[in-house]
Amino acid sequence: MTGFTLHELQCFDAVVSGGSFQAAAERMHRSHPSVFAAVAKLEQQLGLSLLDRSGYRVRLTEAGRAFHRKARTLLREAEELSTHAQQLAMGEEAELRVVLGDLCPLPPVLALLSRFFAQCPQTRLHLQFEAVSGPWERLLEDEADLIVHRVPKSDVRMEWMDLGRVALVPVVAPGFLPFQPKTAITPRQMQAFTQCVLRDSARHPPEQGHFLVEGAPQCSAPDHLMKKELVLHGMAWGHLPRFMIEAELRDGRLRSIAGRHFPGVIEELVAARRRDRPHGPVASRLWGFLAGHAPVLRPVLGRVPRAKGG
Repeated sequence: MTGFTLHELQCFDAVVSGGSFQAAAERMHRSHPSVFAAVAKLEQQLGLSLLDRSGYRVRLTEAGRAFHRKARTLLREAEELSTHAQQLAMGEEAELRVVLGDLCPLPPVLALLSRFFAQCPQTRLHLQFEAVSGPWERLLEDEADLIVHRVPKSDVRMEWMDLGRVALVPVVAPGFLPFQPKTAITPRQMQAFTQCVLRDSARHPPEQGHFLVEGAPQCSAPDHLMKKELVLHGMAWGHLPRFMIEAELRDGRLRSIAGRHFPGVIEELVAARRRDRPHGPVASRLWGFLAGHAPVLRPVLGRVPRAKGG
């Protein structure tokens, strides 16, 4: 068996994806005979029948299915290698796209980004702010190079580094509730009161909501700053990041209702990027820079306070 070529593997993969030689030829901007010949040569060199051509649409044989799984891995790696070579040839990136999520403590993170990009004058920072599942969507749709937010850590498409933990606290303004807040307050008791929720900035948000009290009236906010103002002014209640409301909890402008039924939650703040994409020299340095400075973030992220009484 002699060595097969990358082009032959690409033709084979295009036929499998398109279901016919004609579809593969159109996808690859090649002639039908050239694609047919490339796949036939691949089969000849392997000594295997990869495709069943007896029907209207070509189908993989059993051997072809097993071979195709391995071929797809090799093709992905070849594509990544090609992209990486292009980035190396271009030198430092002209732009890096960073998305900060709604859980991100802005002062320390922006201070880090400012310090880093001051050392990279040839690379422009394109900064965006997204909420709820918006950061993941930007990253997974190749609209961001790096995000600072929480991520589903079981998603193998992303690699991440821990930056700290964010406490989300259920809070109300004094006088918002007609009864004394206590640890035994129940969702049923809160059904009569407007709950402020964060609007998901994703174009295709998941169905599930976060911390929602079923049957309660709702208002929405685009970010936690607006949500905080609504809660402070007694227009709604909701969960807010502890680092954002430390002063208000201390001086009594906000009161925690955290307890048995509303325990609050600790979210893990991370920096994340695509695992299956190559990263240019500036992006790689930024990743290392954040890893080296991650402890700077941890003291500001907070803990969940418990409601008093009850």
